[in-house]
Amino acid sequence: MLHLILADSELETVPEEISSDKAMKRKAQRRGRRVTELILDSNYYHKPMRKLEDSDRRGRPDIVQVCILTALDSPLNRDGYLRFYVHTRHDKVIDIDPETRIPRAYNRFVGLMEQLFLTGSVPPDDPLMTLCDESLETRVEKISPEKVLAFSKDGKQVSGGRLFNSLALEDDVCVVIGGFPHGNFLSDVEGLSDDLVSIYPETLDAVTVVNHVVQFYEKKFLNYPIFSDL
Repeated sequence: MLHLILADSELETVPEEISSDKAMKRKAQRRGRRVTELILDSNYYHKPMRKLEDSDRRGRPDIVQVCILTALDSPLNRDGYLRFYVHTRHDKVIDIDPETRIPRAYNRFVGLMEQLFLTGSVPPDDPLMTLCDESLETRVEKISPEKVLAFSKDGKQVSGGRLFNSLALEDDVCVVIGGFPHGNFLSDVEGLSDDLVSIYPETLDAVTVVNHVVQFYEKKFLNYPIFSDL
């Protein structure tokens, strides 16, 4: 089983220190929410976000959306060999049922995240996503994998064909990928990983790494027709 964690993701609600912004208040009023119940989004709140620490990397729910869509739509997930989790900068973890269908429309996705942060689970009757307070280290310990790999621009270069060497399909392997646009992990990823790895000399977008890791795993362990001539 492949366990993918999108770590230190820049997904959060609007912090209290910028909640007095007039534009945010107007949007919250239209949405029928308090300002601090809105999802922080740098596309709309760039100016007030300048007051925040790490403002240049925060407010990126779009990264989370495309990574979830890519992972859950894969043959690996459809066949039951993938578990995907989102860990945020404030040590919250989203558990995602493999059968979840994430909205492709961005505004609908943001609305879903607002509901999740507000209630802790969506949908309420039969939750497909749940939110809890949990550090990255605690989640990795819960998974208790045979191996933990973390992708980093400072990691050692490894070819895709060798990424899962020494592992079998029945083994649990945990792969940690940064859910932020640039910079370094906030969590102690090096301390909880067996190896820091990289598959390209330059920094890649999170969704590109998610897509490649899933395909490397599929090619290593599963006999899909797409790989028959490779």
